[in-house]
Amino acid sequence: DALHPLNFGRLLLGNAKLISFTPLGVMAVLERHGIEIAGGLPVVIGRSNIVGKPVSILLQQQNALVTMCHSRTKDHPGVWRDADILVAAVASPRMVKAAWMKPGAAVMDVGVTEVDGKLVGDVDFDAALEVAGAITPVPGGVGPLTIAMLLWNTLTAAKAQTG
Repeated sequence: DALHPLNFGRLLLGNAKLISFTPLGVMAVLERHGIEIAGGLPVVIGRSNIVGKPVSILLQQQNALVTMCHSRTKDHPGVWRDADILVAAVASPRMVKAAWMKPGAAVMDVGVTEVDGKLVGDVDFDAALEVAGAITPVPGGVGPLTIAMLLWNTLTAAKAQTG
């Protein structure tokens, strides 16, 4: 899971060997779809060690000016409206409303919560489809890439051990 303090320190220094797999999945989606990061204004909702902090560092390393929001942030919608890229990672069902998004923004929904027997994300997906330039669904968006990046980390660790 790349959550060892040594891995996190290497991530901060820009020379990580292993990176937490969900943030890697987010970055893979952005890269695959040609979403410009450099010079952009991404907003990361959530400051967890698993997603929020690592993905904000990875975005910064791609020359973006990152804002991180959390439970103590004042005026969430006001901050979110400026985001070129919005990464929602707090597991609060449908918390992010379409009216609070910048038109054309890339919206990466990483939060997963079960509501009435169905998995939903942090973003009000159906409404956001009308506003976002790109959006990941829950389930089926970043989740499958999370698994792929877990396998990537496993391969990377195995190579490191065998030389």
